[in-house]
Amino acid sequence: MKYLALIYAAPGAGPDYGTPEFGPYMEGYRSATETYQRDGVMLAGEALQDTSTATTVRVRNGKTETMDGPFAETKEQLGGFYLFECANLDDAIKYAAMIPSAEHGSVEVRPVMEFE
Repeated sequence: MKYLALIYAAPGAGPDYGTPEFGPYMEGYRSATETYQRDGVMLAGEALQDTSTATTVRVRNGKTETMDGPFAETKEQLGGFYLFECANLDDAIKYAAMIPSAEHGSVEVRPVMEFE
């Protein structure tokens, strides 16, 4: 089954680029990604640009409306994702717990709907 791990954190919650803590933080991501690839569970994974680059799209009465920024104002912002292929939710949670941002933000694990 496919599981999407959505990575959320408040701006500034993690180590800043250029600080001594940033290198080990990114090493944690590299190490987790290598584990996912070695274990054959990683289908995809990407970091996202800042929410200031986001555009929200809605269609109302046939008219497309756009709004700068994310749909909802929240403290934690979506910063990236991993897509896993795992046998069960417990395995997906095990892999999600390896994501460094889980220590200062949160990782939402959600099964992917499969249409046949």
